Amino acid sequence: MAIERFTWPTQNGDAPDITYRVRTSQFGDGYKQESGDGPNNKVDSYPISYTGPKAKVLEIMAFFDRHAGAKAFLWTTPLGELGLFTCKKPVPTPMGGTAFKLTATFDRAFQP
Repeated sequence: MAIERFTWPTQNGDAPDITYRVRTSQFGDGYKQESGDGPNNKVDSYPISYTGPKAKVLEIMAFFDRHAGAKAFLWTTPLGELGLFTCKKPVPTPMGGTAFKLTATFDRAFQP
């Protein structure tokens, strides 16, 4: 089965959260040694939002339901990097009439 791609236009939310996991060993003489924690030590997540008609928001929610927070999908970051991501907590909010605002956070995923 092919990996699906998230293609809906989004407004970027707050700044992304980018962290590098490192392991640190502190020695008694003050020397400290640090190294990356595994081959995929960059952890990043991106808050996004989409505002549009109820029908489109339902379409996006169906996409998230198919992935159920665990199955990764392809998405291009605001910096233009294509990667695998998951979305565990989408929030559709009524804006009045048939308009909805969908907010979510895309978390980096890795292939086994």
